Amino acid sequence: MQDVALSLAMLMVFALPLGALALWRRGGARKQVVLMLVLAVVMAANVAIWVLPTSGGSAPVGQRPD
Repeated sequence: MQDVALSLAMLMVFALPLGALALWRRGGARKQVVLMLVLAVVMAANVAIWVLPTSGGSAPVGQRPD
């Protein structure tokens, strides 16, 4: 289930900037464009936290809860 959530998050990391660019070109609200870009950065950081290994060599996504 975590794999699906991480995959969807990565799709959003790519889709949000594209949507922000399209909205900006159509003359949309600047605040919404900026918020979409900020959300993409936050989602990318969350995926990185879950996927990148720690100093011990194991990634949090690969661990099972106790």
